[in-house]
Amino acid sequence: MKSKSIKKVKVKFKLNGKELELETKPNKRLLDLLRDDLNLTGTKEGCSIGECGACTVIMNGKAVNSCLVLAGEINNSEIITIEGIAQNGNLHPLQENFLKYGAVQCGFCTPGMILSAYALLRVNPEPDEETIKEAIAGNLCRCTGYKQIIEAIKHSTKITDG
Repeated sequence: MKSKSIKKVKVKFKLNGKELELETKPNKRLLDLLRDDLNLTGTKEGCSIGECGACTVIMNGKAVNSCLVLAGEINNSEIITIEGIAQNGNLHPLQENFLKYGAVQCGFCTPGMILSAYALLRVNPEPDEETIKEAIAGNLCRCTGYKQIIEAIKHSTKITDG
């Protein structure tokens, strides 16, 4: 019995502000494309089923689990990873506040947590605590207890680059 090989597709998309075009298998996960093909390892693999938020990226302005997005779906999209929010080699103010308020412990959930907060602050620069909790509800952290994370996000209002 012959095995069928999956035909590659061309995808054009913007990644962290840069236009890219590449060939990939349409059923490859965005997570694997980022980590394995593009060497952007800030995006973490946790549960692989969209439950933990470690693989969160921003796709067309919304926080999404990259383990649930297929490469064939990203054509003509804009993707932002944790590597893409730093500016001119400097941490984004949201990243700085995660450090300042102790919202980083083991660091595994941090990229996804920051990107969920970043997506929120782009559309709501002054969220209340309940809105912050809702925005990060899809991101699991086993270390911080969330208090420091919420504080870091609260102190990051009005600082997004929109």
